[in-house]
Amino acid sequence: MGFFNRNFDRPGPGVAKDAPRKTGAARFFEVLGRDYGSFFKASLLCILGYLPWTLLVGIGVLGQNMIFTLVGGLVGGVIAGPALAGMHDTVLRSLRDEPGYWWHVYKRAFKNNWRASMAPGALLGVLTAGQLFMFWCLTIGIVSLDLVSAALLALNLLITGMCLPFVFGQLVLMDMNFLTLLKNSLFLALGNALWSLLMAAVQIVYWMAMLLLFPVSVLALALLGFVPVTVFCQQIAWRIMDKVFGLEDQFRKKREAELAEGMQE
Repeated sequence: MGFFNRNFDRPGPGVAKDAPRKTGAARFFEVLGRDYGSFFKASLLCILGYLPWTLLVGIGVLGQNMIFTLVGGLVGGVIAGPALAGMHDTVLRSLRDEPGYWWHVYKRAFKNNWRASMAPGALLGVLTAGQLFMFWCLTIGIVSLDLVSAALLALNLLITGMCLPFVFGQLVLMDMNFLTLLKNSLFLALGNALWSLLMAAVQIVYWMAMLLLFPVSVLALALLGFVPVTVFCQQIAWRIMDKVFGLEDQFRKKREAELAEGMQE
């Protein structure tokens, strides 16, 4: 597995021209094995992008200051948003077997998406900061939850996890304003509730394990980071978004037009 794929003539890295795509677990491990180098680099940049969020939210949580935690989540989320968009863009390009030098396409995607990703990053940063603050307060016994509060917290976690892959998936694939992005993501999540709940459950279990096993999980975080959970969730989200918006056909026509233009030149 090389750091960069240098063949621009085939339909995708490591993919035969007319070979049918695998599905399910076979597709997950195929993509993971084929493009792990690109995933790892995008994940590493995503981890670096989340360092300000981790520092600010960590100070707020340990200091038991909810306002500082939420503000830190907002500021850190704005910084982390573009890197998270880059992670999702890298995975989605792999899922649609799009060839190209990773760093070249990453820079181009970052330039195109950094501004639009700041608002979703800020919202996600605030939501996850608040969730982490509540989790910490429950752990050390500062607060206790009644049935209604527990249900609201669980609903908050689930809705966040259900919508997240659609938010950043649409962000890097389509051009739409922030409110439309959120509305579409909610509709996609609720309209495909079982698949969305599965995505949310995987994200919650994965990141909770990383958190609860800290500092033992530091090595796993460095090696795996955002890779397995993003590939898993976007494999599901991509199929749903493609069904609704016909994205595969749009990207194929765009590539064919670019190739035809290049041949004419």
